[in-house]
Amino acid sequence: MENGAAQPVIVAIDGPSGTGKSSTSKAVAGRLGLRYLDTGAQYRAITWWMVTNGIDVEDPSAIAAVAGKPEIVSGTDPAHPTITVDGVDVAGPIRTPEVTSQVSAVSAVPEVRARITELQRSLAAAAEQGIVVEGRDIGTTVLPGADLKIFLTASPEARAARRSGELKGADVRSTREALIKRDAADSSRKTSPLAKADDAVEVDTTELTLNQVIECVVTLVEEKRAAR
Repeated sequence: MENGAAQPVIVAIDGPSGTGKSSTSKAVAGRLGLRYLDTGAQYRAITWWMVTNGIDVEDPSAIAAVAGKPEIVSGTDPAHPTITVDGVDVAGPIRTPEVTSQVSAVSAVPEVRARITELQRSLAAAAEQGIVVEGRDIGTTVLPGADLKIFLTASPEARAARRSGELKGADVRSTREALIKRDAADSSRKTSPLAKADDAVEVDTTELTLNQVIECVVTLVEEKRAAR
């Protein structure tokens, strides 16, 4: 290309919790000058709104009826990703145990997925330099035409250890049980389950340091760019 500008590239990074998805995706986007989107935060944000507004999260029809109401805005700067709901900064509140425990139920509602998927696609389309989008159904459902699809995995033990480290002293065993339970819920839901795309590159992060995972993904993206 003229003036040496790199072509925009859309990278989908999927996988269960505790595989290093967020840290890897943010770092790769920062290194390569791409935008960054944490789709899990959007599902957490709509869950936070439901809980805050007293919607019965056990009732899919109640969730579906108001799925279009909250205004969710995601800032895609990898150095400082932001998320607001109706103008309120929810970056902290969406990480509480209350939201975490309800997010799978809310995320499983088709109307919620349709709403958030539309939001994700519009953000990806608006990223002029390209974007790294991380989640659970990006390569399969949200952006099936992504230039590069990566599926991060790790053993449940490794994921629980990382997760409890992030959660400051949480019990590894209970964290592992919660992770396995959430994976099962996300993998078995009817609408856009957690799944590896046929054309995704699988990266097992169990034995790798975060820096090794980042290097691996950066190399994959650069190879993809060079091949185009």
